[in-house]
Amino acid sequence: WQAPAPASWPFGAEEGSAAAETPGTARAWCQVAQKFTGGIGNKLCGKGREAPVARGGGAAARPRSAAGPGFVQNPYLLPTCNGEITTMSFLQDVVDILLQYVVKSFDRSTKVIDFHYPNELLQEYNWELADQPQTLEEILLNCRTTLKYAIKTGHPRYFNQLSTGLDMVGLAADWLTSAANTNMFTYEIAPVFVLLEYVTLRKMREMVGWPGGCGDGIFSPGGAISNMYAMLIARFKMFPEVKEKGMAAIPRLVAFTSEHSHFSVKKGAAALGIGTDSVILIRCDERGKMIPSDLERRIVEAKQKGFVPFLVSATAGTTVYGAFDPLIAIADICKKYKIWMHVDGAWGGGLLMSRKHKWKLNGVERANSVTWNPHKMMGVPLQCSALLVREEGLMQSCNQMHASYLFQQDKHYDLSYDTGDKALQCGRHVDVFKLWLMWRAKGTTGFEAQIDKCLELAEYLYNKIKNREGYEMVFDGKPQHTNVCFWYIPPSLRGVEDSEERTSRLMKVAPVIKARMMEYGTTMVSYQPLGDKVNFFRMVISNPAATHQDIDFLIDEIERLGQDL
Repeated sequence: WQAPAPASWPFGAEEGSAAAETPGTARAWCQVAQKFTGGIGNKLCGKGREAPVARGGGAAARPRSAAGPGFVQNPYLLPTCNGEITTMSFLQDVVDILLQYVVKSFDRSTKVIDFHYPNELLQEYNWELADQPQTLEEILLNCRTTLKYAIKTGHPRYFNQLSTGLDMVGLAADWLTSAANTNMFTYEIAPVFVLLEYVTLRKMREMVGWPGGCGDGIFSPGGAISNMYAMLIARFKMFPEVKEKGMAAIPRLVAFTSEHSHFSVKKGAAALGIGTDSVILIRCDERGKMIPSDLERRIVEAKQKGFVPFLVSATAGTTVYGAFDPLIAIADICKKYKIWMHVDGAWGGGLLMSRKHKWKLNGVERANSVTWNPHKMMGVPLQCSALLVREEGLMQSCNQMHASYLFQQDKHYDLSYDTGDKALQCGRHVDVFKLWLMWRAKGTTGFEAQIDKCLELAEYLYNKIKNREGYEMVFDGKPQHTNVCFWYIPPSLRGVEDSEERTSRLMKVAPVIKARMMEYGTTMVSYQPLGDKVNFFRMVISNPAATHQDIDFLIDEIERLGQDL
């Protein structure tokens, strides 16, 4: 099958081809990289003027190995004695590669993806690990190859996931974090990062609406783990003896969440020994919002059976529909039955930055805990997820194990800044710095403008397709978040009466169009079935680089790729 080519094919030379990697192109990129880095390698090496550095490994600036000219072995890098020049040359080459990738990521004439099937990639390159080291030239080639086939998640036409975009300050912060290469468990080895986590989490709690930012929190490895933390702490709050005695010592617990909630609620119940059967799914309305009356009915039923309701997990921004559960009504029910209220705001929490849209989370201030993923709507580089807890000290009591080799009680500073014992992890990555630095660079108003723009683009898409021939909306009404859910109806199905055969054919449309998108590399958007609804497109916008023109392109591309189906 060959789809009809666009009138003006957007791509030039194939990335990685001879045309795209000419010496002139390489020299141009060197000049760009030198401009961005300020010739930092030469400055640090004490050079008064720019020294000739051979690209493709910077081999001219490096000692030669016994293997012969051009074969430089890794031991010439720091911390090897006299390895400074080789190290700076190597790292400048890496920066060249990264800058080229970054600039291409925002270039609409480049592909979002250079798609190859797994067996093709496995056969085309040798990915295996060997006993002997590679040369630095080969290491740089590994870097280029990896990025050649990476998805450009910062591309303005990448709409596939909730986490998109590439923020320059966030990227710089990630580089700094990796260079610092420390752990988050004690103040003594991460003093600035620990303080920044304290400051940032307090600010996030203020935005939730807890007075003075009171409470506790932690950055965790993604929203699924943050949700599991909430379940763990809720269980401990109700039955603290479970920490020592286990599930056998307490009654049968049940949790409640909507049928549109994230799968991590069930996964957390499985991991904590509560069991997926103990997660009761509450019905949603046609827009995907939890129905409070059904929640209360199921709580009463569970109590009548002798079960103990301990957690309600409401969702602020569901994964597929982008729905916001009615938090005020849910909070009233949780208060009535004395149940821990958690809000999974992994996707929708960012709207708290927007004066125009934060009303959608009205009632979140009454929650006992909140998950908020800045790596989604706020565009912070992966990963950056926070769990916020209203009650201070509870997280520490739940998780601490008093490891004496880390958390000595006779240290010479305030031990409250040794935060590691309240985490499930021992080793914990520094996730806060990129959020903190981006917040400093943008201010709250900058995040607000970014988020408002994404929601405006979603409404623009909705308005363009809601009455357009060939499109059917999955639900009526403008989107609550940036999720826009729709079917594309190809010409062959238009006017066909609703039937089992039509449904069967419609189910195959989105997967075929998605596959063609990836093979051409023009754009990426997700699809899925949900309940009794067959495969439909779920468009989400969190990329600040996207524009109205990119939305127009997406519509045209769907129609181009699906017109023959």
